[in-house]
Amino acid sequence: MLKVKPWLENLVPYPPGKSLEELRRELGLSGPVYKLASNENPLGPSPRALEALGQALNQVHHYPEASYRTLRQALGDRFGVSPEKIVLGNGSNEILELLLRALVSPGEEVLMSNPSFLMYEKLAQAAGARLQKIPLRAKRHDLKAFLEATTPRTRLIFLDHPHNPTGSVLTAEELENFLRALPAGVLVVLDEAYGEFVREPRAARGIELFKSGYAVAVLRTFSKAYGLAGLRIGYGFLPEDLARVLNALRQPFNVNVLAVVAAEAALADEEHLRRTQELTWEGLDYLSQELSALGLKPYPSQANFLLVECGRPARPLYEALLQRGIIVRSMEAYGFPEALRISVGLPEENRALVAALREVLREA
Repeated sequence: MLKVKPWLENLVPYPPGKSLEELRRELGLSGPVYKLASNENPLGPSPRALEALGQALNQVHHYPEASYRTLRQALGDRFGVSPEKIVLGNGSNEILELLLRALVSPGEEVLMSNPSFLMYEKLAQAAGARLQKIPLRAKRHDLKAFLEATTPRTRLIFLDHPHNPTGSVLTAEELENFLRALPAGVLVVLDEAYGEFVREPRAARGIELFKSGYAVAVLRTFSKAYGLAGLRIGYGFLPEDLARVLNALRQPFNVNVLAVVAAEAALADEEHLRRTQELTWEGLDYLSQELSALGLKPYPSQANFLLVECGRPARPLYEALLQRGIIVRSMEAYGFPEALRISVGLPEENRALVAALREVLREA
């Protein structure tokens, strides 16, 4: 019998959210179904991205340009970073995996918050790393505890910023003080998947820290604010020597030609991004007010979702909403059994959620 690496024997698959078609099929739903579970862009992609996709369909029999020069240059121009410091990935998850392969040997340490984005744990386990989970403090990253947990064998620290699932952020002062206190040889990975939604003026901005020379890698994605989740494309800003290693490690043509052309067009459509941000911020304010009025506790969020404490086991509420065609995310896997995570939807979707929750709570 073939024997896998011992640290892979207990690897558990990532629990993905249910798709609309899965729900319709499983529950026999025929009416409207609203997916407010996966933090997707309810407006969909930029019209310019859709147009670019249509024009690129006759290119799919060709491999894309291997260096992705045009998109890297566009990102470099947008953020004021040399394209040589930019790495593209099949989603930002691939860049996380490449960082582990490049920097962490089996038995060396990776630190993350608990809870946090579940893929950090799974990718660290797959790499054979020794994982330390640092409990949140007041629903935020506990930077003091991270410093205390750092040892000479620590290689990577994963900080999702905004944090998933709470939506909290760190101030620029907090993060700069933390980075100054870290020993040399430790790279902090700032995962800014929801960075476009931050509206707190004091919040740390990863790209500014990166350009100031701190030991950080900043990851972003086209999946959330740009509405290209199904095409799987993310990017990272890394020190140039490390970016060169990752570009050598990654698979050739790791990002497909449709994702590249759609990302280029989406990046250029600043109006669509602005509409997405405004819709999200209005939805956050509306949901925070309405859910609070129902006796629930939504936490302040700098992302495009809310963590909502229900004051009771949340699983029955999650299942009751499913029966009404509304998909939210149960937070049991994150260690919050009395909480739901709710993505901001279109105004009519947000209203439908509030109405359904009001009905479910009244029945309960």
